[in-house]
Order: sequence, then C-alpha cells, then structure tokens
Amino acid sequence: MHVMHFVLRPYIGVFVVVYFDDILVFSKSIKDHVTHLRTILQTLRKERLYANMDKCLFGVDKLVFLGFVVYSKGVHIDESKIEAIKIWPQPTNLKQVCSFLGLAGFYRRFVKDFSTIALPLHALSKKNEPFIWGPQQDTAFNELKNFLTHAPLLALPNFNKPFEIHCNASGYGIGGVLMQEKRPI
Repeated sequence: MHVMHFVLRPYIGVFVVVYFDDILVFSKSIKDHVTHLRTILQTLRKERLYANMDKCLFGVDKLVFLGFVVYSKGVHIDESKIEAIKIWPQPTNLKQVCSFLGLAGFYRRFVKDFSTIALPLHALSKKNEPFIWGPQQDTAFNELKNFLTHAPLLALPNFNKPFEIHCNASGYGIGGVLMQEKRPI
C-alpha cells in the first residue's frame, strides 16, 4: 500500500481520492470543504508529509484530475485528450494499434459497448496473425474516435436515489451501463 493511501485511508471515498501522490478533496459545500482540507492538511503534517504548493488548487469547482475534468455536474474527458484522439492517425502496425487502444481503453467507461466495438482492433494482436488493416478495423478505429470525441458527461452518483443497470451481451462481448435519472454514472 502506498504511504498516502495508508495515511489517508479513513477519508478515502468519504471526501478524498488519492492516486499515488495526487490528492483530490471533494465536498458538498465550502464550509465542509474547509473542514475537509483542514483534516487532510493536519493529517499530512502529523505524518510529516508535505504538499507542493505549486501543484495545489484550493476551493475550485472544476479541475483536471488524472486526465478527467471533474466538477459538480459530473466527469468528462479532458479536452487535450479529445484533441489527441481527433488527430490520431490510422495505425499502420501493431505497436500503433496498441498505443491507440491504451489511450482509448483508459476512457472506455465513456463508450457504450466499448469491448465489442474494439474487437476488430484487438484481433490484430492475436499470436501468429499477420497485421492486415481491413474495413472492420477501419470502422472500429473511426467509431471509437467518434465516440470518444463526443463522449457523454458522466453524472456523479446520488446514493439517495435509485440506480438502473442497462446490460447488453453478444457473442463477442458483455457490457453494462450504470444509470441514474436516465443519465450515465
């Protein structure tokens, strides 16, 4: 377990998200936020851990965190990543396909039926298969680019309201979408 996870474990998922040395403190009100920040900063001080002030943002209602834009209405893909996907050239070898799938896979939660759509691209990586870019790969690549550059806003969950699960399965893949009030979570 990483030291930051260990030190902040009582608060993770309550009002903190930790990714290695990145800490995101979230709150429903500015009053709660001040209390949460004080708790986190006091905990860090007690454990002799320090925040880099050049990397800190306080009291903002929108920020980029780990490639996602997070704000009160939900989460969406960072615009710089959308631009990178838009200009991504058609792969000409397996290494380029894997690079594209790596980026696309990081944002798979924004694409309904991602696994099924990406299947022709994954098929290129089968052992002893020659690299042949055909119409199926072209369609899959362009569909993924389109879905990722027009990805929906994922709403933040409200645990006081009911959730719906929309499932889909085929001979190629299985998937599901968690919804709340007709919006993807």
